Amino acid sequence: MALAKRKKRFFDVEMPLIRRQTQLQAYEIKELESKLIKYDLTRSLRGKGMLIQLIVKVKDDKATSIPRELKLMAYYLRRMIRKGTNYVEDSFSTKSKDSQLRIKPFLITRRKVSRAVRKALREKAREELAEYIKTKDTNTVFEDILKNKLQKELSIKLKKIYPLSLCEIRVLKVEKTLEKKAEEKETKKQ
Repeated sequence: MALAKRKKRFFDVEMPLIRRQTQLQAYEIKELESKLIKYDLTRSLRGKGMLIQLIVKVKDDKATSIPRELKLMAYYLRRMIRKGTNYVEDSFSTKSKDSQLRIKPFLITRRKVSRAVRKALREKAREELAEYIKTKDTNTVFEDILKNKLQKELSIKLKKIYPLSLCEIRVLKVEKTLEKKAEEKETKKQ
């Protein structure tokens, strides 16, 4: 007895963060649940080499995606660093309203500076970013980074320590979502 052949089809997946739509191939729409999409944002950000990673969520036969990671490409950073400058990197984890985020800022000074100045920049950047992120939800943080709003505000605050030629968020990654804990608290109250 021969089995009926199934054919893969294309299903539309909404990407509301970047206001785009893409298509993924599967036998059924339910198979797309938890699939990863990597999308290059270089053209839409006018040459700023950035990749976004999204997770597909299926609800009521509609596929949408939520952001998981935003990464600045290495070639873009290498192009920005000039001779006679210093760069400052950091990596730390902080909580937003609905998730735990790993954030890696990348700062480039205009000239060579002392280690004390670099340390002061790193600490101030960490403090400001943690303060900013704890009041926002994950989608808002991703949107602010894509619109360059967060970087601009951070650069203005860090200018008081030392003027920067570049202030970027190299990596923003969702480590874990805290929605389940919030849902559990709501059910206990009722």
